[in-house]
Amino acid sequence: MRRLALSIAAAAAISFPAALIPAPAIASNCQAFVQDLRRDMNVYFARITPIESPVVSITYVAHSAFRIETARGVTIVTDYFGTGGRIGDEPVVPDVVTMNHAHITHWDPAPDPSIKYVLRGWDHDGKGPADYKLQILDVAIRNVTTDIRGFEAPEKDGNSIFVFEVADLCIGHLGHLHHVPTEDQFARIGRLDVVMAPVDGTMTLNLQKMIGVLKRLKARIVLPMHYWGTGTLRAFLDGMSDEFVVIGHPSPTIDVSFHSLPSRPTIIVPTLDPTLDPNFGLE
Repeated sequence: MRRLALSIAAAAAISFPAALIPAPAIASNCQAFVQDLRRDMNVYFARITPIESPVVSITYVAHSAFRIETARGVTIVTDYFGTGGRIGDEPVVPDVVTMNHAHITHWDPAPDPSIKYVLRGWDHDGKGPADYKLQILDVAIRNVTTDIRGFEAPEKDGNSIFVFEVADLCIGHLGHLHHVPTEDQFARIGRLDVVMAPVDGTMTLNLQKMIGVLKRLKARIVLPMHYWGTGTLRAFLDGMSDEFVVIGHPSPTIDVSFHSLPSRPTIIVPTLDPTLDPNFGLE
């Protein structure tokens, strides 16, 4: 596996574009063909990856929030609940935020108005399931909705799995996943190279089923999130260790490119506390 470099200092040097103009999303690099063939009968083959790939910086912020920074300066925060973290002494105002509303710690009811794109992963305006397909500079963003448990009845399409296609990588955030995706949902998710997965085993999908989902997706990098203490994390890692390499990482940030992906599926445990042993007591 090539080096997964720390990048907080490098991220500080990114210049942010004055305006981000969305364009129609390009043909998916993570899906071999469009899903609704009956509608347009057009087939799009996956693009061939170039020899050199740009680097994407991924920083764990808190809970289920990660900050994704692209080579062209687009900053995205997943499951945004009011903070994008900080770079040095400065708070980050992202260009794009994604949200899920299973709990208030996954969304912000009054996001900063300077955030250019606020992508709510549920039917927030009464117009039906959230459906995003947009491209902003070097990143294409789409979503796949799933159902969530409700107080009285399940809420159909209440959660979104967001997929970010950037630098020839397919990066997925499972949100507040409550059930195993259907075959159609797996098909629409497509290939994932990096996946952020909730592994608490109680509030989201139970641990055995989550492990099954991740073993099926077989992303090269799994970033666990939404867990309560090292005991919960250990149970997840024990269930994955037969097929996945486990690495502790002494920083909230990793840099990854298509060509630096590990040769074997790997779980990387980022930490907000740089004083911790990088091995985390992990084998």
